[in-house]
Amino acid sequence: MDQITTFWVRQKQTTLLYINPELRKVSSNHNRYREKFDNQPLIKKKMGETHEETNPRKVEEEEANGHKEEVVGSDDEEFSKDGKKISSHHHHFVLVHGISHGAWCWYKIRTLMENSGYKVTCIDLKGAGIDRTDPDTIFSFQDYNQPLLDFLSDLPDGEQVILVGHSAGGLNVTDATYKYPQKIRLVVYVAATMLKRGLFDQQDVKDGAPDFSDIGELGDVYDIGFGLGIHEPPTSMVLKKHLLRRLNYQLCPHEDSTLAEMLVRPGPIRAITSAIFKEGEGVLEDAVEKVARICIKTMQDRVVKPEQQDIMIKRWPPLDVYQLDCDHSPFFSAPFLLFGLLVKAVSSL
Repeated sequence: MDQITTFWVRQKQTTLLYINPELRKVSSNHNRYREKFDNQPLIKKKMGETHEETNPRKVEEEEANGHKEEVVGSDDEEFSKDGKKISSHHHHFVLVHGISHGAWCWYKIRTLMENSGYKVTCIDLKGAGIDRTDPDTIFSFQDYNQPLLDFLSDLPDGEQVILVGHSAGGLNVTDATYKYPQKIRLVVYVAATMLKRGLFDQQDVKDGAPDFSDIGELGDVYDIGFGLGIHEPPTSMVLKKHLLRRLNYQLCPHEDSTLAEMLVRPGPIRAITSAIFKEGEGVLEDAVEKVARICIKTMQDRVVKPEQQDIMIKRWPPLDVYQLDCDHSPFFSAPFLLFGLLVKAVSSL
């Protein structure tokens, strides 16, 4: 089974999770999330190869007989005063939200990661989260992405991070890769816009890559801002609140979709649609290609549909593709699975 360990995690959408043994070093805080699976439907997730399934009843019997899982790791692991494991790998994740969201959307993933010893930074892009800039005044993608670029610029020489971009945040992490490839060890696209040239070259449009009009099949779904006047292109947009759950969070716990309804803000669409990356800007293209990329495909996504994700994967093939049987927002609907895949991704480096 390679170095893959099967974990059974029950969530509202019951799924079978494959997680790298690094997770077996996690403190006992995670044990309370592992429950019995009698009479529960199971979905087996594929990650490029076939794995054996764990028999939940057998696991139950082994635990009853005093069998304990072997903990993979050295005997000299250190723990901080608050009981959290001090990571020996020093991986630093930088999580980047999509349009209308903010650093707040990563709260579950950040908690899981920090409790497992990883360093995590959640970025608020300009006009998002607690950054109070009016999105109707943000006209360039460079301006919108400046918080992420400033963060990378300030990293000490020799330090590298793992960038994780969700949805339109894929554009932000791609832009960062063009500008600071030497500071990025891995880029992970989660239900994200993964386009080498940004939004959009004509071939992307012809091939059916996602754009922000694709969900127009549901009718008038956006609240639009015209910061430059009604005769100019829109400067901001946000999904109408009564459609947020239907499109973004249909498989999420209701408390999370309610939280999102309270916190989403108009996104600077004028700036986002100006995200065009050209060869020779900042660094040579071959430097960008040397940065490893992994795509996490969301199979029940109503925003970036699976077939659209396939188009982007085909146009710019990543190192690997993982699948989650979830909606557009796995940080809410499948946090344990997403966490496990992020750990799996870095374990292969």
